Amino acid sequence: MVEGSPLKAEETKKKRMAQGKAMGIEALLRWGTEIGICDFTPSLIPPSPSFSCLGYSLFASHFPDAGGRGLGAARDLKKGELVLRVPRTALLTSDSVVRDEKIACCIKRYPHLSSTQILAVCLLAEVGKGKSSKWYPYLLQLPQYYSTLANFTDYEIKSFQLEDAIWVAEKAVKKAKSDWEEVITLMKEMQLKPQLLTLKSWLWASATVSSRTLHIPWDNAGCLCPVGDLFNYAAPDDEAIDNFNLRLMDGGYEEDTASYCFYARKKYEQGEQVLLGYGTYTNLELLEHYGFLLHNNPNEKVFIQLDTAIFRVSTWPNDSLYIQQDGIPSFALLCCLRLWATPVNRRRVIGHLIHSGNLVSVENEVMIMNWLMKNCDKILGKIPTTIEIDDELLILLDKFLNNSTCLKLVDSLSSKVEIREFFQAHGLEHEAVTWSELPVRVQKSLERWKLAVRWRLIYKKTLLRCINHCKDRICELSSQRGLLREMDQT
Repeated sequence: MVEGSPLKAEETKKKRMAQGKAMGIEALLRWGTEIGICDFTPSLIPPSPSFSCLGYSLFASHFPDAGGRGLGAARDLKKGELVLRVPRTALLTSDSVVRDEKIACCIKRYPHLSSTQILAVCLLAEVGKGKSSKWYPYLLQLPQYYSTLANFTDYEIKSFQLEDAIWVAEKAVKKAKSDWEEVITLMKEMQLKPQLLTLKSWLWASATVSSRTLHIPWDNAGCLCPVGDLFNYAAPDDEAIDNFNLRLMDGGYEEDTASYCFYARKKYEQGEQVLLGYGTYTNLELLEHYGFLLHNNPNEKVFIQLDTAIFRVSTWPNDSLYIQQDGIPSFALLCCLRLWATPVNRRRVIGHLIHSGNLVSVENEVMIMNWLMKNCDKILGKIPTTIEIDDELLILLDKFLNNSTCLKLVDSLSSKVEIREFFQAHGLEHEAVTWSELPVRVQKSLERWKLAVRWRLIYKKTLLRCINHCKDRICELSSQRGLLREMDQT
């Protein structure tokens, strides 16, 4: 590697940024100690002099394959054990910010604003205070940008390819802009700095509120929880969902200690990343609210177009009629299709059996499987790119994002058209382009574009799994029918 090359400069820049973040984390944890954040139960663990609020139960680290910066187990942790306590005085909430009389006076004149809009405004107000803000060490550690749907450009939204996903993304963009237009007058009255009045700043603040707030009983907008929001996400398992009323969120605000308390969702070994379940979300919902998705998401749902006749016989909510990520139709969808495939004059007689999950007949089940195969295949046929092309594109983007390749050889790839369109959308040519040569705005756009491609690939693979599941089910039913015939003949 040549000294002074762009790649060398980029690596040096990354090292300095990493060092800066590490120093910032240390400052945050020192501040956390001063304000009362701790990872032990004060009544049980004798306090020892420390410059960090972590170290007994948790430690901050980077987990490159599981969400990036997060919290790991500093020792073996038991399921249900308290691992972090954040006092109310440390929480950044609307009511804690509006203790500033000037801010409170301005906000009172806008009662029509939502609680989330108010919290986003309060966040920008604290950012504007700079070092004089009580939460300054925390604010420094917040991400500089987010990949939530409201930040997607027209090209990135188009890359989802599916109409439903495009509609959700466009709606998120319009909502964010509308919210900003409603609060801009208020922010001007509060005399926020000009750079904090822009749509870009608003998108950052609203994404921070959307992706990092935790539930509190006194404010629908929730709270920003220093140190507590370092936990990365884990989808709730079946046990957590079954015990929803106990502790789905792995923690909550507790009045008796006036603090937000976090508990180990399972048994953790020392060094293992400790995760937090925010709730049950599909990948599109994770993108909308948090700016990431999961490759294997047990809560993923693929909805396909159902005929009016099918909806007419259904007694199930529409959002329960979906295909799971493993390709198996949901219980409600299977029941609904079985009832639809049953002759009208027999539906009332056997409806209760269908809703109990019983098979109607081999013929009925084969009809359903064929219907699902046909419709999944029809959807796949209408989507502009295939699973193979998307796989190829993601492999290339992964290499590109890791600075291990450039895009000068894409002409030999099936995905060359889409790659060329991406760079043309940004007024660039892709020949001999490397990651370090791209403007920052294009780097961020490329990361969001990759998320859109990943989402649509997961969608397509789910449809393909459904087709394969239906084929296997038909073969299984055909074998059973053959055995029954042999038994009848004997």
